[in-house]
Amino acid sequence: MKGRQIVLGHLFDARAAALVIDGALVDLIVDSSALAPLAPGAICRGVTDRLMKGQGGVFVRLPDGERGFLRDRTGLREGQPILVQIAGVAEAGKAIPLSSRLLFRGRYGLVTPGVPGVNVSRRIRDSERRAALDEIGRTALDGRDHGLILRSASAFAGAEAIAAELGPLIELADRIMAETTGEPELLLDAPDPWEQSWLDWAEPEPDAIEEGEDSFERCGVSDAVDALLSPRIDLPAGASACIENTRALTAIDVNTGRDVSPAAALKANIALARDLPRQLRLRGFGGQVVVDFAPMPKRDRATLDQVLRAAFKGDGTETTLIGWTAMGLYEISRKRDRIPLLRLRNAGGA
Repeated sequence: MKGRQIVLGHLFDARAAALVIDGALVDLIVDSSALAPLAPGAICRGVTDRLMKGQGGVFVRLPDGERGFLRDRTGLREGQPILVQIAGVAEAGKAIPLSSRLLFRGRYGLVTPGVPGVNVSRRIRDSERRAALDEIGRTALDGRDHGLILRSASAFAGAEAIAAELGPLIELADRIMAETTGEPELLLDAPDPWEQSWLDWAEPEPDAIEEGEDSFERCGVSDAVDALLSPRIDLPAGASACIENTRALTAIDVNTGRDVSPAAALKANIALARDLPRQLRLRGFGGQVVVDFAPMPKRDRATLDQVLRAAFKGDGTETTLIGWTAMGLYEISRKRDRIPLLRLRNAGGA
């Protein structure tokens, strides 16, 4: 089907949501609570446990015996209660990444306690609309020292709809910011996949929202997921890539197939580079990523650099393109914000 679809269903015996554009799977969210009860976005009251002078951070006791790590320990002392937000997914045996900068997410706006001011998405360029949204935001804050970011979804929304969402969201921030004493406690859970799809994918408005027991099969999501569970990535003209996640890093190898000419290598490398953000996002891979591109002249590296920068520019996950190593490999550092799809499949018993 052509167009933009949000597909709500179940995957690996858990709630899941998929974004499909022109028949291609673009994003996928799967409930990971079976493996990580504290999902990215959840807000907790923790208690500082141990200051790490050498690392410049602090370990934090979290609910249910979990342990987190906060990089900024400025002004903190051991045993002090602190409000934190889950900022990523922990590697096996490591502490959960935390942030002390809380963010309350809505469809039209984001509330940022401790960062005052109203900011309007740069995607909204109409000056009159920006001024109107700024006024809506200031009215909603009503003198509070919270900050507010008006998202691009607010560009064409009515003032009443925006205010109706911002009011309860700001009140929620008020209540949670007052929870500064006590033992570790989960104060606000992360949204489940269906709710998160509404917050993040409903703008622009989808052409269709599909749901039901067979929605993933009917819309081709199940077949796409099956392909993602294989390390092989098919590329044009018989080329392919192999992507494997290890404890230390994610390794990717690009192969041209029977055609070993420089032109074939560059085409295969460009095809992989353009699809790489989607592959990493859907497979849930993060951390250190190393790509062994198909052999090509060094003069073609600049072309590939441009393709990679353009491909990752629109990716929502924090990513650093480190560049070429002495061995001719390409390094990327990507925030771990999801549990790998294969681990979710194994946990679900599929």
